[in-house]
Amino acid sequence: MTSLLDDAARRASRYLDSLPTRAVAPQPEAIAGLAALDEPLPEQPQAPEAVLHRLDEIGSPATSAMAGGRFFGYVVGGALPVSVAANWLATAWDQNAAAPAATPGVAAFEQVALRWLLEILDLPREAGGAFVTGATQANLCGLAAARHAVLARAGWDVEADGLFGAPPITVIVGAEAHPTLFKALGVLGLGRNRVVRVATDAQGRLRAERLPRMAGPSILCVQAGNVNTGTFDPIEALCNAAHEAGAWVHVDGAFGLWSRAAPSLQPLCHGAELADSWATDAHKWLNVPYDSGLAFVRDGDALRAAMSVTAAYLPAQGAVRAPSDYTPELSRRARGVDVWAALSALGRSGVAEMIERCCRHARRFAQGLAAAGFTIHNEVVLNQVLVSFGDASITRQVIDQLQAEGTCWCGVTEWQGHTAMRISVCSWATTDEDVERSLAAMLRVAGLACTRQKDGERA
Repeated sequence: MTSLLDDAARRASRYLDSLPTRAVAPQPEAIAGLAALDEPLPEQPQAPEAVLHRLDEIGSPATSAMAGGRFFGYVVGGALPVSVAANWLATAWDQNAAAPAATPGVAAFEQVALRWLLEILDLPREAGGAFVTGATQANLCGLAAARHAVLARAGWDVEADGLFGAPPITVIVGAEAHPTLFKALGVLGLGRNRVVRVATDAQGRLRAERLPRMAGPSILCVQAGNVNTGTFDPIEALCNAAHEAGAWVHVDGAFGLWSRAAPSLQPLCHGAELADSWATDAHKWLNVPYDSGLAFVRDGDALRAAMSVTAAYLPAQGAVRAPSDYTPELSRRARGVDVWAALSALGRSGVAEMIERCCRHARRFAQGLAAAGFTIHNEVVLNQVLVSFGDASITRQVIDQLQAEGTCWCGVTEWQGHTAMRISVCSWATTDEDVERSLAAMLRVAGLACTRQKDGERA
């Protein structure tokens, strides 16, 4: 075991050391090499060393360099070195984090991590919390607690009796709500299409003055950090209006909720503390390894009622918090260990600096691209930049060519009738040098594409 783990560590270190100089996207030959995996299941055991060698030989070149400093797609954070190391150690422990009676160590780390998270995000300290796979599951947990609470007020036990015959629940969302929110609503039986959609402004913010009248069991979903523009709904005003009507407010804050950890950005998310539930990711702006999402619910009993599990073979926990009573899973890895390690290493000031640095990088991208005459579609208030290089065709060409060129990786998006390149800066590993190198590549590729287009028009 020791020699195998040492070999894995050497290979992982070699891979990480290669990221500053390799192309961000995997090369065509590496992708073609994946065909070697299409083989029959081995009949006989193979040497673990040979298996690891083959995994590295075939797999490492075929990865995107998401762990490096020049991947700007999908709002993907890197993984802090301490969180990678903690993840490896916790994997070696191989603890099922469901029940503290069997795994008291990881339960204790997770309990502390939850307390720290509520402090650094400045959410109600009494809130219940859960470590889940990502914001999709976190939205599911928050909305499940909301479903429980609003129906309980109407005298209905949804966990016992289901939704058949239950009082209808009105779900209100902004027109720019993230698709994962609708996925969670569909899984919970609340419907992807039966929501009430409220108009948004030019930056994607829900327009509070357009809120419909709320009566009966109601859930209002608001956004902290639009996935395209990075902007925030007017959360305080929305919470006040919803609570006056007796509605539950859920905040989808996959990455934007972390603005509350940075003093200069806190005003963006003002009022979020008034909500009833929150969803965010640790594998985004806390930069821990995948997969790591976080759900928080002001009324921890509502979350527990929606998620708790009992069985004769499960040990009684007494007054000790049972993590499996707050998550969709019974069996799961100890995600909270990675979070504890990251928060321990960074501290409050380190988390704030990392987030503020990413936002500074985003502003630099916007400044450089705008200065070159390209169109920036959003107010760069956080870490997201939307840029077009001309019409939809030329913008898509620039994105495709930039991805193939390999200096950095950005994705395409459609924003209010415009095709744009989306730049998401979310990694601890991104340096000033990475930004300038990437910006130069964007300008070079865009310049060549625009020149070719003009030459074609003249011809």
